[in-house]
Amino acid sequence: MRYLLGLIIWSLMSVSASASDLPVVRLAVLKIGTVNWELATIVENGLDEKHGFKLEVQPFADNNGSRVAVEGDAADMAVADWIWVARQRAAGKGYVFFPYSKAVGGLVIPGDSAAKSVKDIEGGKIGIAGGPLDKSWLILRAYAKQKHGMDLKAGTEQVYGAPPLIFKSALGGDYAGAINFWHFLAKMKASGMKELISVDEAATALGLDPDTPLLGYFGKESFFDATPGLAQAFYNASRDAKDLLASSDAAWDAIRPRMNAKTDAQFEQLKKDWITGIPERGPVSAESAGKMLGLMAELGGAELVGDATTVPAGLFVQVE
Repeated sequence: MRYLLGLIIWSLMSVSASASDLPVVRLAVLKIGTVNWELATIVENGLDEKHGFKLEVQPFADNNGSRVAVEGDAADMAVADWIWVARQRAAGKGYVFFPYSKAVGGLVIPGDSAAKSVKDIEGGKIGIAGGPLDKSWLILRAYAKQKHGMDLKAGTEQVYGAPPLIFKSALGGDYAGAINFWHFLAKMKASGMKELISVDEAATALGLDPDTPLLGYFGKESFFDATPGLAQAFYNASRDAKDLLASSDAAWDAIRPRMNAKTDAQFEQLKKDWITGIPERGPVSAESAGKMLGLMAELGGAELVGDATTVPAGLFVQVE
């Protein structure tokens, strides 16, 4: 109710406001991040002004820079997975989160591989982007143990590297399988690799809700409290952009130069997988998130979740 009342007040205040009068939302993002596709769609179609604010995108060379910008009040919002945001909130930082995408990675294998299950790559090398605490890797480890009684970490050789390096090495046939961020996986599939299992499939087998969005926008709770209705207004603009990209080829053509798609096949796979990652409208389910956080705490320990062994109260903004 508080968010609904805030949205009503926000709407009434913004009806007569000119573009120059609108409040500015400073959003810090990775310069090459895929979230820029949505943000460009918002700005270029005036969806921010439609909902009563002006979006200012601030590009950074890495995610750490964007997060420091929010902490130091040089930006109002940034993008992260909610597990990281939960860790910060549990440590005393008043961050809150609302969803952007449920797109996650998976395990891909060479196109000529005979592997039919995770068990079949035992003894081989796995290329992993994101390091030993990568959430896709942890979920796939739990899946292999439950499904096949297999210790995936002990039973394979892990090679950790930056996403572009894992991408190139995997295409060169260096690994029995590879785990990468979703957009690199899309390009890998478009280039002839096969998905052995997705993180969605593994999560479902583990009793987790695969529709729980992992990535989202976060900012200081004090920022949103000072501007009632702004969180919902931004979320509405985000959802409008998603609706447009889910239904318009022209909208994708407009952002194609940002996508670094080398071929039509890569472009189409990126488009397909991005749309598949659109979550249902509404806030993240604290109950579903709690199950995932429990697994992350079990496998990654305090190094991954810090003091956030349960979902901190107030973490998820109740957007509608």
